[in-house]
Amino acid sequence: MPQIAPTLKLNNGQDMPTIGLGTWRSYESDAERSVKDAIDIGYRHIDTAFVYENEHEVGSAINAKLAEGVIKREDIFVVTKLAGVHHNPDIVEHACRTSLKNLNLSYIDQYLIHFPVGQEYVSDDNLSGPVSNVDYVDTWQAMEKLVDLGLVRGIGLSNFNSDQIQRVLDIARIKPVVNQVECHPGFNQKKLIEFCKRNNIVVTAYCPLARPKPAQQWPPFLYDGTAQKLAEKYGKTSAQICLRYLIQIGTIPIPKSVSKNRIAENFDVFDFELKEEDMIIMDKYHNGRRTIPFSGLSQHKYFPFNTEF
Repeated sequence: MPQIAPTLKLNNGQDMPTIGLGTWRSYESDAERSVKDAIDIGYRHIDTAFVYENEHEVGSAINAKLAEGVIKREDIFVVTKLAGVHHNPDIVEHACRTSLKNLNLSYIDQYLIHFPVGQEYVSDDNLSGPVSNVDYVDTWQAMEKLVDLGLVRGIGLSNFNSDQIQRVLDIARIKPVVNQVECHPGFNQKKLIEFCKRNNIVVTAYCPLARPKPAQQWPPFLYDGTAQKLAEKYGKTSAQICLRYLIQIGTIPIPKSVSKNRIAENFDVFDFELKEEDMIIMDKYHNGRRTIPFSGLSQHKYFPFNTEF
Protein backbone atom coordinates (compact mmCIF):
# COMPACT_ATOMS: atom_id res chain seq x y z
CA MET A 1 0.00 0.00 0.00
CA PRO A 2 1.34 3.48 -0.85
CA GLN A 3 1.75 6.13 1.80
CA ILE A 4 -1.36 8.33 2.03
CA ALA A 5 -1.17 12.02 2.92
CA PRO A 6 -2.65 13.22 6.21
CA THR A 7 -5.97 15.03 5.95
CA LEU A 8 -7.30 18.30 7.32
CA LYS A 9 -10.86 18.64 8.64
CA LEU A 10 -12.77 21.36 6.78
CA ASN A 11 -15.55 23.49 8.27
CA ASN A 12 -18.19 21.26 6.66
CA GLY A 13 -16.72 18.07 8.11
CA GLN A 14 -14.93 16.93 4.95
CA ASP A 15 -11.42 15.48 5.27
CA MET A 16 -9.16 17.10 2.68
CA PRO A 17 -5.74 15.56 1.88
CA THR A 18 -2.96 18.01 2.73
CA ILE A 19 -1.23 17.81 -0.64
CA GLY A 20 -2.75 17.50 -4.09
CA LEU A 21 -1.82 17.20 -7.73
CA GLY A 22 -2.34 20.36 -9.74
CA THR A 23 -3.23 19.87 -13.41
CA TRP A 24 -3.17 23.37 -14.90
CA ARG A 25 -1.64 23.16 -18.39
CA SER A 26 -1.66 19.36 -18.25
CA TYR A 27 -3.24 18.33 -21.51
CA GLU A 28 -4.62 15.13 -23.05
CA SER A 29 -2.38 12.10 -22.49
CA ASP A 30 -0.08 14.00 -20.10
CA ALA A 31 -3.01 14.86 -17.84
CA GLU A 32 -4.38 11.32 -17.80
CA ARG A 33 -0.99 9.71 -17.25
CA SER A 34 0.05 12.12 -14.49
CA VAL A 35 -3.20 11.59 -12.56
CA LYS A 36 -2.81 7.81 -12.80
CA ASP A 37 0.79 8.07 -11.63
CA ALA A 38 -0.20 10.34 -8.76
CA ILE A 39 -2.89 7.96 -7.53
CA ASP A 40 -0.46 5.02 -7.68
CA ILE A 41 2.07 7.06 -5.67
CA GLY A 42 -0.50 7.87 -2.98
CA TYR A 43 -2.12 11.17 -3.92
CA ARG A 44 -5.80 11.28 -3.02
CA HIS A 45 -6.44 14.93 -3.90
CA ILE A 46 -6.66 15.93 -7.57
CA ASP A 47 -7.26 19.53 -8.66
CA THR A 48 -8.61 20.58 -12.04
CA ALA A 49 -10.94 23.24 -13.51
CA PHE A 50 -13.32 23.66 -16.42
CA VAL A 51 -11.00 26.23 -17.99
CA TYR A 52 -8.04 23.81 -17.88
CA GLU A 53 -9.88 21.83 -20.57
CA ASN A 54 -8.71 18.52 -19.13
CA GLU A 55 -11.63 17.37 -16.98
CA HIS A 56 -12.27 14.48 -19.42
CA GLU A 57 -8.71 13.20 -19.02
CA VAL A 58 -8.63 13.69 -15.25
CA GLY A 59 -11.92 11.84 -14.93
CA SER A 60 -10.76 9.05 -17.22
CA ALA A 61 -7.68 8.49 -15.06
CA ILE A 62 -9.70 8.46 -11.84
CA ASN A 63 -12.24 6.05 -13.28
CA ALA A 64 -9.47 3.75 -14.53
CA LYS A 65 -8.07 3.54 -11.01
CA LEU A 66 -11.55 2.94 -9.62
CA ALA A 67 -12.02 0.10 -12.10
CA GLU A 68 -8.64 -1.39 -11.13
CA GLY A 69 -9.63 -1.34 -7.47
CA VAL A 70 -6.71 0.92 -6.55
CA ILE A 71 -9.13 3.39 -4.97
CA LYS A 72 -12.78 3.64 -4.01
CA ARG A 73 -14.74 6.78 -4.86
CA GLU A 74 -14.75 7.88 -1.23
CA ASP A 75 -10.93 7.67 -1.16
CA ILE A 76 -10.36 10.35 -3.79
CA PHE A 77 -10.91 14.09 -3.26
CA VAL A 78 -11.72 15.78 -6.57
CA VAL A 79 -11.66 19.56 -6.95
CA THR A 80 -12.86 21.49 -9.99
CA LYS A 81 -13.94 25.07 -10.60
CA LEU A 82 -16.73 27.20 -11.99
CA ALA A 83 -15.48 29.16 -15.02
CA GLY A 84 -15.91 32.91 -15.34
CA VAL A 85 -18.36 32.45 -18.22
CA HIS A 86 -20.63 30.48 -15.87
CA HIS A 87 -21.07 33.12 -13.14
CA ASN A 88 -24.67 33.92 -14.06
CA PRO A 89 -26.72 32.17 -11.34
CA ASP A 90 -28.98 30.65 -14.00
CA ILE A 91 -25.98 28.85 -15.55
CA VAL A 92 -24.23 27.57 -12.41
CA GLU A 93 -26.08 24.26 -12.17
CA HIS A 94 -25.59 23.64 -15.90
CA ALA A 95 -21.86 24.29 -15.48
CA CYS A 96 -21.58 21.90 -12.56
CA ARG A 97 -23.45 19.14 -14.38
CA THR A 98 -21.18 19.66 -17.39
CA SER A 99 -18.10 19.19 -15.21
CA LEU A 100 -19.66 16.10 -13.65
CA LYS A 101 -20.27 14.69 -17.12
CA ASN A 102 -16.72 15.53 -18.18
CA LEU A 103 -15.31 13.83 -15.08
CA ASN A 104 -17.79 10.95 -15.30
CA LEU A 105 -18.46 11.21 -11.57
CA SER A 106 -21.70 11.37 -9.60
CA TYR A 107 -20.52 14.17 -7.30
CA ILE A 108 -17.65 16.64 -6.92
CA ASP A 109 -15.87 16.82 -3.58
CA GLN A 110 -15.08 20.52 -3.83
CA TYR A 111 -16.35 23.08 -6.34
CA LEU A 112 -14.80 26.55 -6.38
CA ILE A 113 -15.65 29.91 -7.94
CA HIS A 114 -12.47 30.23 -10.01
CA PHE A 115 -12.31 34.06 -9.99
CA PRO A 116 -14.24 36.85 -8.26
CA VAL A 117 -15.18 38.27 -11.66
CA GLY A 118 -17.24 36.71 -14.41
CA GLN A 119 -17.45 36.89 -18.18
CA GLU A 120 -20.38 37.11 -20.53
CA TYR A 121 -21.67 33.66 -21.48
CA VAL A 122 -21.70 32.82 -25.18
CA SER A 123 -21.23 29.05 -25.06
CA ASP A 124 -19.29 26.47 -23.07
CA ASP A 125 -16.70 26.44 -25.84
CA ASN A 126 -16.04 30.19 -25.65
CA LEU A 127 -13.96 30.99 -22.57
CA SER A 128 -12.84 34.46 -23.63
CA GLY A 129 -16.03 36.50 -23.46
CA PRO A 130 -16.02 40.11 -22.24
CA VAL A 131 -16.07 40.81 -18.51
CA SER A 132 -19.58 40.75 -17.03
CA ASN A 133 -21.14 42.62 -14.10
CA VAL A 134 -22.54 39.54 -12.37
CA ASP A 135 -21.89 39.91 -8.65
CA TYR A 136 -20.08 36.89 -7.21
CA VAL A 137 -22.30 36.94 -4.11
CA ASP A 138 -25.22 36.05 -6.39
CA THR A 139 -23.05 33.32 -7.93
CA TRP A 140 -22.31 32.05 -4.43
CA GLN A 141 -25.97 31.61 -3.60
CA ALA A 142 -26.35 29.50 -6.74
CA MET A 143 -23.32 27.45 -5.63
CA GLU A 144 -25.06 26.72 -2.32
CA LYS A 145 -27.93 25.10 -4.22
CA LEU A 146 -25.47 22.59 -5.70
CA VAL A 147 -24.77 21.32 -2.18
CA ASP A 148 -28.52 21.04 -1.55
CA LEU A 149 -28.86 18.98 -4.74
CA GLY A 150 -26.02 16.63 -3.73
CA LEU A 151 -23.99 17.49 -6.83
CA VAL A 152 -21.08 18.76 -4.73
CA ARG A 153 -19.95 18.08 -1.17
CA GLY A 154 -18.13 21.35 -0.49
CA ILE A 155 -17.95 24.79 -2.11
CA GLY A 156 -15.21 27.36 -1.98
CA LEU A 157 -13.39 30.24 -3.59
CA SER A 158 -10.29 30.84 -5.67
CA ASN A 159 -8.29 34.06 -6.18
CA PHE A 160 -10.37 35.98 -3.62
CA ASN A 161 -8.82 38.55 -1.27
CA SER A 162 -10.04 39.19 2.27
CA ASP A 163 -12.54 41.90 1.35
CA GLN A 164 -14.07 39.68 -1.31
CA ILE A 165 -14.23 36.70 1.05
CA GLN A 166 -15.93 38.85 3.67
CA ARG A 167 -18.64 39.88 1.18
CA VAL A 168 -19.37 36.17 0.64
CA LEU A 169 -19.34 35.41 4.37
CA ASP A 170 -21.79 38.25 4.99
CA ILE A 171 -24.48 36.58 2.84
CA ALA A 172 -23.49 32.91 2.99
CA ARG A 173 -25.86 30.21 4.13
CA ILE A 174 -23.06 27.70 3.51
CA LYS A 175 -19.56 28.94 4.31
CA PRO A 176 -16.67 28.57 1.86
CA VAL A 177 -14.42 25.68 2.87
CA VAL A 178 -11.29 26.88 1.06
CA ASN A 179 -9.76 29.79 -0.81
CA GLN A 180 -7.30 28.66 -3.48
CA VAL A 181 -4.64 31.28 -4.27
CA GLU A 182 -1.10 31.64 -5.56
CA CYS A 183 1.17 30.96 -2.60
CA HIS A 184 4.89 30.15 -2.33
CA PRO A 185 7.83 31.40 -0.26
CA GLY A 186 8.23 34.43 -2.56
CA PHE A 187 4.56 35.31 -2.04
CA ASN A 188 3.61 33.63 1.20
CA GLN A 189 0.12 35.13 1.73
CA LYS A 190 0.54 35.14 5.51
CA LYS A 191 -2.00 37.93 6.09
CA LEU A 192 -4.58 36.19 3.94
CA ILE A 193 -3.85 32.85 5.60
CA GLU A 194 -4.44 34.42 9.02
CA PHE A 195 -7.72 36.01 7.86
CA CYS A 196 -8.89 32.67 6.47
CA LYS A 197 -7.85 30.85 9.62
CA ARG A 198 -9.94 33.22 11.75
CA ASN A 199 -12.91 32.35 9.54
CA ASN A 200 -12.22 28.59 9.49
CA ILE A 201 -11.34 28.62 5.80
CA VAL A 202 -8.35 26.63 4.53
CA VAL A 203 -5.95 28.14 1.99
CA THR A 204 -4.98 25.93 -0.94
CA ALA A 205 -1.65 26.97 -2.47
CA TYR A 206 -1.36 26.89 -6.26
CA CYS A 207 1.94 27.61 -8.00
CA PRO A 208 3.61 26.45 -4.77
CA LEU A 209 7.00 26.31 -6.51
CA ALA A 210 6.37 29.58 -8.41
CA ARG A 211 6.62 28.06 -11.91
CA PRO A 212 10.40 27.41 -11.82
CA LYS A 213 12.79 28.49 -14.57
CA PRO A 214 15.81 26.19 -14.14
CA ALA A 215 17.83 27.84 -16.93
CA GLN A 216 17.58 31.13 -15.05
CA GLN A 217 18.03 29.53 -11.61
CA TRP A 218 14.75 31.12 -10.53
CA PRO A 219 13.11 31.39 -8.05
CA PRO A 220 15.87 31.85 -5.47
CA PHE A 221 14.11 29.72 -2.84
CA LEU A 222 14.73 26.72 -5.08
CA TYR A 223 18.17 27.55 -6.42
CA ASP A 224 20.28 29.89 -4.30
CA GLY A 225 22.93 28.88 -1.80
CA THR A 226 20.67 29.18 1.22
CA ALA A 227 18.07 26.92 -0.37
CA GLN A 228 20.72 24.35 -1.20
CA LYS A 229 22.07 24.39 2.38
CA LEU A 230 18.59 23.81 3.79
CA ALA A 231 18.05 20.93 1.38
CA GLU A 232 21.35 19.36 2.45
CA LYS A 233 20.51 19.85 6.14
CA TYR A 234 17.30 17.83 5.86
CA GLY A 235 18.42 15.40 3.17
CA LYS A 236 15.65 16.67 0.90
CA THR A 237 15.37 18.66 -2.32
CA SER A 238 14.77 22.40 -2.28
CA ALA A 239 11.30 21.76 -3.76
CA GLN A 240 10.47 19.46 -0.84
CA ILE A 241 11.70 22.13 1.61
CA CYS A 242 9.41 24.63 -0.11
CA LEU A 243 6.36 22.37 0.01
CA ARG A 244 7.01 21.48 3.65
CA TYR A 245 7.22 25.20 4.47
CA LEU A 246 3.81 25.78 2.86
CA ILE A 247 2.27 22.92 4.83
CA GLN A 248 3.69 24.29 8.08
CA ILE A 249 2.35 27.82 7.49
CA GLY A 250 -1.09 26.26 7.18
CA THR A 251 -1.76 25.76 3.47
CA ILE A 252 -2.49 22.75 1.27
CA PRO A 253 -0.08 22.87 -1.69
CA ILE A 254 -1.08 21.46 -5.09
CA PRO A 255 2.15 21.20 -7.11
CA LYS A 256 1.74 20.43 -10.79
CA SER A 257 3.97 18.02 -12.68
CA VAL A 258 3.68 15.47 -15.46
CA SER A 259 6.94 13.73 -14.51
CA LYS A 260 6.37 10.61 -12.41
CA ASN A 261 9.64 11.11 -10.54
CA ARG A 262 8.80 14.72 -9.75
CA ILE A 263 5.24 13.83 -8.73
CA ALA A 264 6.72 11.28 -6.30
CA GLU A 265 9.30 13.78 -5.03
CA ASN A 266 6.62 16.39 -4.35
CA PHE A 267 4.63 13.87 -2.31
CA ASP A 268 7.57 12.87 -0.11
CA VAL A 269 7.22 15.69 2.42
CA PHE A 270 5.61 14.05 5.45
CA ASP A 271 8.61 12.45 7.13
CA PHE A 272 10.29 15.62 8.34
CA GLU A 273 9.50 19.02 9.82
CA LEU A 274 11.31 22.32 9.39
CA LYS A 275 12.70 23.81 12.57
CA GLU A 276 11.54 27.25 13.64
CA GLU A 277 14.83 28.91 12.68
CA ASP A 278 14.55 27.44 9.20
CA MET A 279 10.95 28.60 8.85
CA ILE A 280 12.26 32.11 9.58
CA ILE A 281 14.86 31.70 6.83
CA MET A 282 12.13 30.67 4.39
CA ASP A 283 9.98 33.64 5.46
CA LYS A 284 12.73 35.97 4.26
CA TYR A 285 12.15 34.93 0.64
CA HIS A 286 8.79 36.72 0.69
CA ASN A 287 8.87 39.76 -1.61
CA GLY A 288 5.16 40.29 -2.26
CA ARG A 289 5.40 39.60 -5.99
CA ARG A 290 3.13 37.11 -7.71
CA THR A 291 3.94 35.14 -10.81
CA ILE A 292 0.37 35.59 -12.14
CA PRO A 293 -0.49 39.31 -11.86
CA PHE A 294 -4.10 39.39 -13.21
CA SER A 295 -3.26 42.91 -14.34
CA GLY A 296 -6.06 43.01 -16.91
CA LEU A 297 -8.71 42.56 -14.20
CA SER A 298 -7.33 44.77 -11.44
CA GLN A 299 -9.77 47.64 -11.98
CA HIS A 300 -12.99 45.65 -12.32
CA LYS A 301 -15.69 46.65 -9.80
CA TYR A 302 -15.81 43.14 -8.30
CA PHE A 303 -12.10 42.43 -8.67
CA PRO A 304 -10.13 45.14 -6.80
CA PHE A 305 -7.13 42.87 -6.76
CA ASN A 306 -4.66 44.03 -4.16
CA THR A 307 -1.24 42.45 -3.87
CA GLU A 308 -1.77 40.08 -1.00
CA PHE A 309 -4.55 40.63 1.49
